[in-house]
Amino acid sequence: MRSLSKAFAGPSESAGCSVLFLPSLDGVTLGHRLKAILEHIETRDRELADRPGHFQVRIEELTRQLGELDAESGNLRITRKTLLTLPLPSPATGPDRLEIPDHPAHQQILTALADAGRPTRARDLCQALDLPILPKNTGGIRCKLKRLVSRGILIEPEPGLFARPDT
Repeated sequence: MRSLSKAFAGPSESAGCSVLFLPSLDGVTLGHRLKAILEHIETRDRELADRPGHFQVRIEELTRQLGELDAESGNLRITRKTLLTLPLPSPATGPDRLEIPDHPAHQQILTALADAGRPTRARDLCQALDLPILPKNTGGIRCKLKRLVSRGILIEPEPGLFARPDT
């Protein structure tokens, strides 16, 4: 089998030139096709040359994120271990004060009940809080009063009548 250069060698090689003479295929010389293929290979090679850099940046970012997750996981393990070694407080040493909700509506209700100084109904509390006397308002206040009763913050001496335990 002859080499490609020998098969397509033309008269210019005999004159001492190293120009490759290629016959035409479909009106386009094989040389132009070869040039287009080489340009495509060159372009693709440049594209591929950039990719490792992008992957390296991504690897570094993922490595950083993994380090952060490992550190947080380690902190959680230490916290869990520390909490499990702490002695639980006995019920006798716990706070005697009831935990009053932080919600502003509960605070307003407790203030209005303290100002009244006597057991009050939900409708009266709506008036004290300057709320329109509507079923949705009295129902909402009643629900909040019942929640405060279930937490032991208020008492209900009679059905629908609510008071602070100290009154």
